[in-house]
Amino acid sequence: MKPITALVDGSWNEGIRRSLEGLAATGLVEAIHWVASTEDEAPPAEVAGIAVDHQVAADPGAGSRVAQRVEGARTPYLLQLRGGGVIDAEPRGVVRLVAAAEGSGAPLIYGDFVDAAGDDRRSHALADYQLGTLGDRFDLGPLVLWSVDALRRAMAEHGAPAAELRWHGWYDLRLKASLAALPLRLPEQLATRVADDRRASGAAVFDYLLVQREAQQEAERVATAHLERLGALVTPPFAAFDAAGSYPVEASVVIPVRDRARTVIDAVGSALAQRTDFPFNVIVVDNHSTDGTTELLAGVASREPRLVHATPRRRDLGIGGCWNEAAFHAACGRYLVQLDSDDLYDGDDVLARVVTVLRDGACGMVIGSYSLVDFELQPLPPGLIDHREWSDDNGPNNALRVDGLGAPRCFASELVRRHPLPNVSYGEDYALALRISREYRVGRIYESLYHCRRWEGNTDAALSADAMARHQQYKDRIRTLEIRARQRMGEDG
Repeated sequence: MKPITALVDGSWNEGIRRSLEGLAATGLVEAIHWVASTEDEAPPAEVAGIAVDHQVAADPGAGSRVAQRVEGARTPYLLQLRGGGVIDAEPRGVVRLVAAAEGSGAPLIYGDFVDAAGDDRRSHALADYQLGTLGDRFDLGPLVLWSVDALRRAMAEHGAPAAELRWHGWYDLRLKASLAALPLRLPEQLATRVADDRRASGAAVFDYLLVQREAQQEAERVATAHLERLGALVTPPFAAFDAAGSYPVEASVVIPVRDRARTVIDAVGSALAQRTDFPFNVIVVDNHSTDGTTELLAGVASREPRLVHATPRRRDLGIGGCWNEAAFHAACGRYLVQLDSDDLYDGDDVLARVVTVLRDGACGMVIGSYSLVDFELQPLPPGLIDHREWSDDNGPNNALRVDGLGAPRCFASELVRRHPLPNVSYGEDYALALRISREYRVGRIYESLYHCRRWEGNTDAALSADAMARHQQYKDRIRTLEIRARQRMGEDG
C-alpha cells in the first residue's frame, strides 16, 4: 500500500485537479478524500487513476469529521492540500516529507515553498513550530503531512476532537498531538503555489478579525483547554496594582519615531490636545531621524513645554528600546500611554478616560479599541477593532492565541521599569502585555479611542514572506517564554 491519503476540502476547481495529478505522479498517493462544500458539485470519479472518495459537509473542519478521517485512515499518513490556488508539489519534496515523518516521529510535517505569480517566483519561508505556537491561524503552508499513528495516540490520551466543534477540529488535534512531540518544519522548498490571494501583507493583516465571533469563541475554548493541559492556565482573581510614588506628571504619552516627517506632528498635536484635570506631557523618543522629523519636533518643543523631545544616546534601539528610554526618562509620568507616530487619538478625552480606568480599576494596564482609517481618516474595513475576545476572566489566556491586543495600550510606569520591553520593533508591547496580564488586572475600553492610519508608510505595509516568518517566530518565542513562566508559577503554588 502507498503511504498517503490526500485530503481536499472545499470547492473543486481546475487548480485542485492539477495539484492532485502532480501528487499522484509521485507514486505515493493511495487514496484521495474530498469533502465538498455543497451538494451541487459533481464529484470526479478519479484523478490520475486514483478513486476520489467524496463527501459533502458545510464544515469540513468539524471535530467529528476530523476524528472520522483519522480513525478511518487506511494509510500511515494524511496529506492536506491547504491555501487554495494551484499547488505543484516537488516529487522528491513529498518523498522528503514522508522520510522526515518516518525518521522523526513528529505528528505533522510541513515545509517552505515557492510563491508564483506569472513568471515571478519568490521563496516563501515559514516559521518553526515551538511550544508557544498556539495560534489557530499559524501558517503551515500548502502541504501538511499528518502521522495517523501520532494522531490516534493523541486522541487516545487526550480525547478526539469534540463533536460540537464546527471549525477547529484540526486545530484541536494539532495542539493535542504537540504535547507528545512538536510538529516539524522542513526548511526546504517542497512545492510551488500559485495563490489565489496576492495581496500585500498590509492588506491582509486584519483578516483574522473578519472571522465570525462564534468561530473565535470556539478557538478560544480549544486554546484554553490546551493551556490547562500544559499547566499554564492563569485564573482570577488577578492582583490590583497600586501605582504609588512621586512622579513629575500623572501621565506621559509615548511616541517612538524614526523618519515620520509626514505624520509625527499630527500625532503630537493629537496628544497635546488632550483635555485632563491632571498634568501630563508627551515624550517623543526620536530614534535618530534623518528626514526632517528631528527639526520639526525641535520646533514644536521650543514653543510647547509639555513636549519632551528625547534622542537616545544609543543607535541600536528598536521600538521597545525607545519605550524603555521613555519609561526611565526623568520626565516620565505615573502612567505611560501609547501613540504611534502614524496615528491619532479619537477625540480630546482619550487620556482622561484611560487614566480613569487605570486609577479606579487599580489596573496594571489598560487596552483600548481603535478604528481603521486611511491617511485622510476615512473609515476602512473592518472598522472598529475592539478585541472583544478579551474577557476579564479568560483574556490573559486567550491573549496567547490571538495576534493583537488592541490600542492604545497604557501601562503603569513602574511595571514597565520592572519589566522592560524587549529591544525589538515587532511584538515588543505584546510581550509586556502578556507579562502584566499573568499577574495583574487589565482594564478594557471597548469604544474607539484611536485612529489607526493605514498607508504605504506603515512598517507592515508590504512585508516579505521571510519577514513575516521572522515576526511569527518571534511572537511564538514570546509565547513560549510566557507559557514556561506560567507553568513555573503554577508549580510554585
